[in-house]
Amino acid sequence: MKEFMDRLSTFVFWYPLIMSLFWIAGSQLFHKSKEKEMPVDFDEVDWPMVSILIPCYNEEETIKETIDYMHKINYSNKEIIAVNDGSKDETGEILHRLAKEYDDLRIIDCKENCGKANALRLATFASKAEYLVCIDSDAVLDPYAIHYLVYHFLYRGERLGAVTGNPRIRNRDTLLAKLQIVEYASIIGAIKRSQRILGKIMTVSGVVVAFRKKALVDVGLWDTDMITEDISISWKLQQRFWDIRYEPRALCWMLVPETISGIWKQRIRWAQGGQEVIFRHWRVMTDWRHRRIWPIYLEQWVSLFWSYSWTIVTIYYFIIADTIQELFIWIAFPSFALVFLSLIQLWSSLKIDNKYDNVLYLYLWAAWYPFIYWVLNAVIVMFALPRAIKSRIKGGYATWTSPDRGQRISS
Repeated sequence: MKEFMDRLSTFVFWYPLIMSLFWIAGSQLFHKSKEKEMPVDFDEVDWPMVSILIPCYNEEETIKETIDYMHKINYSNKEIIAVNDGSKDETGEILHRLAKEYDDLRIIDCKENCGKANALRLATFASKAEYLVCIDSDAVLDPYAIHYLVYHFLYRGERLGAVTGNPRIRNRDTLLAKLQIVEYASIIGAIKRSQRILGKIMTVSGVVVAFRKKALVDVGLWDTDMITEDISISWKLQQRFWDIRYEPRALCWMLVPETISGIWKQRIRWAQGGQEVIFRHWRVMTDWRHRRIWPIYLEQWVSLFWSYSWTIVTIYYFIIADTIQELFIWIAFPSFALVFLSLIQLWSSLKIDNKYDNVLYLYLWAAWYPFIYWVLNAVIVMFALPRAIKSRIKGGYATWTSPDRGQRISS
């Protein structure tokens, strides 16, 4: 028993350490090789028409601001399609008023909440353009975000199916919001850059992503029974050998939860969505042609195993420790090593992201967050797993609720 627990403890210590080193190296490689491209000459390109798809459910506080920004954005050759997915508040009424004000806005008004994936499917059927830009109903895009996304489709080949943008946080006055700024820079951004070096991405960012309509049709559009439509469509596209790119210059300013309950619900949903995907797409491991996505698929399972291992090992040491010093040694040394590496990871990531968003000032007081991330992730994964299994058995529409958008204050 002791020998087994010692080995499990070794795994619990080394896995996040190795992954952190991989993210640091991968993000630096991406930055050196991919983020120093020549600037886009916006006036020299014949920009094609795009359809901007905005699914919304109970978004009366944010939808007008988002539509206003989309109408005024620099990309002129566009149409906006907003889908009211059975909202119980004033979202539908607001959208109908805006449709009378803006000629480029069309409304799909659903009476029943059938989920974000279904709303996106309906908007795709109604769209006129070959390129679709999907954003959340609290999103405010950078003036040239769409240009940067579409540019890839014009010059990166016909097998490019999607381009995901760079989410940035608008509300940043509270502690929880600031911690999420750190997370998006030091963890989420680093992961996307590292995965792109491998050639595959776990998920596009649902808050800002562009698709080639032909690619979506080829894979059967979004799965309406998956709780995270962005993770699901990413895997469907890559299974059919459509490429996905990451464009950090396509900035999208969004609102994040500012309550513990709001963050908890959001992260449970993310974790559940990731687990649903690895349950559904296990066949990628049987096809040699999908070998480039094997590391990402396996990492999801290893991460799941690590979460349970960390819990088991922590409980074990609480039980067997004869003194507080013995318990402290187990907790303190791994914590010190991971926090030390977190300092390096955070500095590396914030330096990269600082040119897009002034985030470097957060380093001194938030460098410990990447370590806390692993502990939170372990707890969240364990709570999400039963839900993922239950959803696979139950089936049906994966409906949604309006998330906690925090304070409605733009940066």
